[in-house]
Amino acid sequence: MASSLSSPAASAVAAARSKVFGGGKKDGRTGCRVGIARKNFGRVVMALAVDTSRFEGVPMAPPDPILGVSEAFRADTNDLKLNLGVGAYRTEELQPSVLNVVKKAENLMLEKGENKEYLPIEGLAAFNKATADLLLGADNPVIKQGQVATLQSLSGTGSLRLAAAFIQRYFPDAKVLISSPTWGNHKNIFNDARVPWSEYRYYDPKTVGLDFEGMVADIQAAPDGSFVLLHGCAHNPTGIDPTPEQWEKLADVIQEKNHMPFFDVAYQGFASGSLDEDAFSVRLFVERGLEVFVAQSYSKNLGLYSERVGAINVICSAPEVADRVKSQLKRLARPMYSNPPIHGARIVANVVGDPTMFGEWKQEMEQMAGRIKNVRQKLYDSLSAKDQSGKDWSFILSQIGMFSYTGLNRNQSDNMTDKWHIYMTKDGRISLAGLNLAKCEYLADAIIDSFHNVN
Repeated sequence: MASSLSSPAASAVAAARSKVFGGGKKDGRTGCRVGIARKNFGRVVMALAVDTSRFEGVPMAPPDPILGVSEAFRADTNDLKLNLGVGAYRTEELQPSVLNVVKKAENLMLEKGENKEYLPIEGLAAFNKATADLLLGADNPVIKQGQVATLQSLSGTGSLRLAAAFIQRYFPDAKVLISSPTWGNHKNIFNDARVPWSEYRYYDPKTVGLDFEGMVADIQAAPDGSFVLLHGCAHNPTGIDPTPEQWEKLADVIQEKNHMPFFDVAYQGFASGSLDEDAFSVRLFVERGLEVFVAQSYSKNLGLYSERVGAINVICSAPEVADRVKSQLKRLARPMYSNPPIHGARIVANVVGDPTMFGEWKQEMEQMAGRIKNVRQKLYDSLSAKDQSGKDWSFILSQIGMFSYTGLNRNQSDNMTDKWHIYMTKDGRISLAGLNLAKCEYLADAIIDSFHNVN
């Protein structure tokens, strides 16, 4: 068959093939070298060989320790498997659910025919009012006097990250104190914001309880003016909270040292079933007249996990200070994400702003918290009945919220997964939201075996 190429075109192809067979030459702009050819049944196949990538220095990141648990769980085909790793609420049938009040709020949004225009940098005004009211109480003087700077942000993580950027910019010499242990993402957030941190003692492995004396000593020993990251309620991962009397003592110490309390509030209303009870610690510090940072999330208490709705609040000494702080938080948010999403914020504003829906939400929170308390009690009963060693498992009951720190070490946690098909984080934390009453005895068998038979 005659070639359809003109003579100049044929010459160009021949020249290109000559370069290929001749070893080729590196292109300084692309970093590529044309220099590989192979014959395949009479045809010449040309390929580009990349000598080096501009991304050669980028290493493979390790898998996320929590999200990786879910990936391993999904790959397991055993019928007895349990996923107790990720902190997301499940029904008694161990299925995700959407709160009825959320569905009502979304239907209301559809009926109104609301648009999808950009929000201001600070977010939805109705949401910001609702979230500050929930946190501090609508009648709190600091709200009435305009002392609270609130910005809607990207759930708890985004709120923490925005505050970390603020600390890095305006308190460059300050250190953040973080509990040992803490939520795995806290350290990542401050590392990426280039904010130095150190740990204060929190968990006592001997009692599987709070090391309060160590906590107080470490906070007292920190440089004056440090930021102290505190879990408002339902400490993650331990489920161990200070008592009201201990919160009073912590407020004394932090006030004496001129530290800045920084609360992470991810479980208000979900821990005890009461919005007011779960906000006790934050309100105590605010009543003392302290300036306070608070990051909030609505992932757990309204089940809005994927909506990424939360807020950063800074309670300041005066209205003009709050105005300046808010202006700089907005300035930081602008190049990060410009403005927050509207859907979840409208859900929160609608639920809190409507007395009927607000009452229904509180009932549903009580039901969720009640289910967690029921499986916690059943797990304790099963452990106590099955374990003949005399070990005291009462710490299961003294903990609160979604998580329980079992006291199992890494090897014992590996046994839980390898032998019993129970997936959990390697620090011994389990999410009781992934447990139901029917599985409590099976989990108790696994914990007893792992605790007594694995070093």
